[in-house]
Amino acid sequence: MSERKVLNKYFPPDFDPSLIPRRKQPKNSQQVVRLMAPFSMRCNTCGEYIYKGKKFNARKETVDGEDYYGIKIFRFYIKCTLCSAEITFKTDPKNTDYAAEHGASRNFEPWREEEDGKEVDRIARLEEEENNPMKALENRTVDAKREMDILDALQDIRARNARNERVGQSVDLAARINIEDIETEEDRERKQAEEEDEKLVREVFSKVAMPAPPAGGSPGTDTSAESPTPAPAATVVTVKRKADDVEPDLHSLLPDSTRALLTARAPAVKKQKSDMKNKLGIKVTKKKKIAV
Repeated sequence: MSERKVLNKYFPPDFDPSLIPRRKQPKNSQQVVRLMAPFSMRCNTCGEYIYKGKKFNARKETVDGEDYYGIKIFRFYIKCTLCSAEITFKTDPKNTDYAAEHGASRNFEPWREEEDGKEVDRIARLEEEENNPMKALENRTVDAKREMDILDALQDIRARNARNERVGQSVDLAARINIEDIETEEDRERKQAEEEDEKLVREVFSKVAMPAPPAGGSPGTDTSAESPTPAPAATVVTVKRKADDVEPDLHSLLPDSTRALLTARAPAVKKQKSDMKNKLGIKVTKKKKIAV
């Protein structure tokens, strides 16, 4: 099994290849090849459509008596996929294509008609120029004018693109400048609004009336026996407020001394016990103990 993979074979020293008899093959033998349909076609027998690229097991042979400048022309035999009718086509080196020969007709291809028309026009023009030198000069003049027009159009397109690019850059720069101006204006408006808020805060004050301290000492001393002294008037404390929706606590705005004074003067409030029995109408009676 391993010797079938080697590339070099052993030849004995007395090997003479001229002694090997040659095989006799037919002059135009056919070979079995695997190919794809080179164009879309329709079977003439059953009308089945065979699309381009469909794979077939075909037979290939060389066409006798036909060539194109020494290039061989090959013929291929395939069978229809529906009715198994034989279809033949051959190579066309002149047009670098394939030509349907028997059993099927090639489908219409519009782009091939355009190419054929252009080729016919070109051949006719060449023949006309060969016979008429003035026509050749006119054709060259027309071609030169057409090329100049194309170059001018390309130059206009380049100039237009460059101008559009410059305009786009200027627009971007103007937009950037406008954005900076807008930002500066927004900053100016924001600063003005902050100044107005500060001014409003400075103007907005709340005046809190503070109770006057007791005359003659601390709150715990008895001053009924002493001579009455005139009570000082209640002091007015001006407290700065912030201009916002949250209302500050009054005691948080007072100084520490005033808060201590208010805390010392606040009387202790006793909670009265609620007599739930009387409210609910329940009467409680005590039983007397009887001595035995």
